[in-house]
Amino acid sequence: MTEKTFRKDEIIFHEGDVGETLYQITGGTVGIFAHYGDVVAHKLTELNKGQFFGEMAVIESYPRSATAMAIDEVSAVEISSGEIMDYFRSEPDKIIDIMKHMSARLRVLTNDYTDVSEAIEELHLDRDEKPAETLMEKIRKFADVYKLHKNASDIISVETKRKIAQASHSEGYTKGSESFSKGTVIFKQGETGDCMYDIHSGKVGIFRAYGTPDERCLAELGSNSFFGEMGLLEDDTRSATAVILENGTTLESIRIDDLKDLFENNPPKLEMIMAHMSYRLRKLTNEYLSACRLVFNIHDASASGSVSSELKQKAGDFKAKFYD
Repeated sequence: MTEKTFRKDEIIFHEGDVGETLYQITGGTVGIFAHYGDVVAHKLTELNKGQFFGEMAVIESYPRSATAMAIDEVSAVEISSGEIMDYFRSEPDKIIDIMKHMSARLRVLTNDYTDVSEAIEELHLDRDEKPAETLMEKIRKFADVYKLHKNASDIISVETKRKIAQASHSEGYTKGSESFSKGTVIFKQGETGDCMYDIHSGKVGIFRAYGTPDERCLAELGSNSFFGEMGLLEDDTRSATAVILENGTTLESIRIDDLKDLFENNPPKLEMIMAHMSYRLRKLTNEYLSACRLVFNIHDASASGSVSSELKQKAGDFKAKFYD
């Protein structure tokens, strides 16, 4: 771990670089840019004291997805991939900080993906009519997102999937588990959550609008899967309902106070949780950009007055994927 200082406008790392370090800002402001240096360069966000950046590349051994630049003079702690566990041992509160940071990014991305999915549904419903101006604003927004990111890699780290699935989650130290019967509702959409879950055996369904005529199953999750982490890490409501699909399904519930305990007694479990969150972020980013591409293609075709039946069918067949 090294304290680093960066001058105003200095590049900390470039998009596409191999990531071997993450950073926590101790002073100053860092800008995160897509396509920095190009005509279409776009500032994604600004980060300030206490915030992390560069963590996904380290957790997944994946190329940097954006460029980081010092907006003003910046000081930051640089942590290499081989030092993360030592860093957490010296400052265990940072375990929760970095996971909350990743969860907040996941929440924002989930909201963006919900918006583009709704826009596609509106496009399908209104495909023979001129879209309302509010819908046109959405279309222009998501078409611009696609144009900005159309060259982004859609490769998902195989190593990350292996980290999540290679070992049984019930091995080693756990916080205790409970068995449930088919049909048990673990949590409801709209409820405030205080824990996440690790499936040791059996199957769980993730539903939108569960128990209503609009019910839709977003995913079926099997053993060695995590779910519900945003409810654990943020003071926010559940975005879906989780229901047991098989008798005898066994779940381990993990609360925020358990994370340090897990780190002390079963570090690989904590690594798997972080890898799961990083993988979800990358996967959802790819789904979001794919949806923006569909909106862009429809918008582009509409401008020339030639929306094909194939494009209309794709809009009609589009199904949002929030879990994978």
